Amino acid sequence: MTVSQANAIKAAEKYLSMGAFSRSGLIQQLSSKHGEGFPRADAVYAVDHLSVDWNLQAVRAAKQHLAERSFSREGLIHQLKARYGDGFTHAEALYGVEGTGLL
Repeated sequence: MTVSQANAIKAAEKYLSMGAFSRSGLIQQLSSKHGEGFPRADAVYAVDHLSVDWNLQAVRAAKQHLAERSFSREGLIHQLKARYGDGFTHAEALYGVEGTGLL
């Protein structure tokens, strides 16, 4: 493991402790010039070397969204799946919405 990969893992763990992320969203956050700026390969390495339940991350994200504003079921699914939203897969978004117990 390179120093950059180890630092990317630490950064990923920090982000996950602060909020909910999809796999693709976390990779984007780690590799974006507006995020941490790690090389994309190191961001992917970091995310792939963490033990993350992406379904539970989707539930966390759905609950965070509902705490901030009102959504229809379909609107929340769209927000969770959107490329410029959370970036969860369709199955993860459905799990997240169902996991809120609110919709």
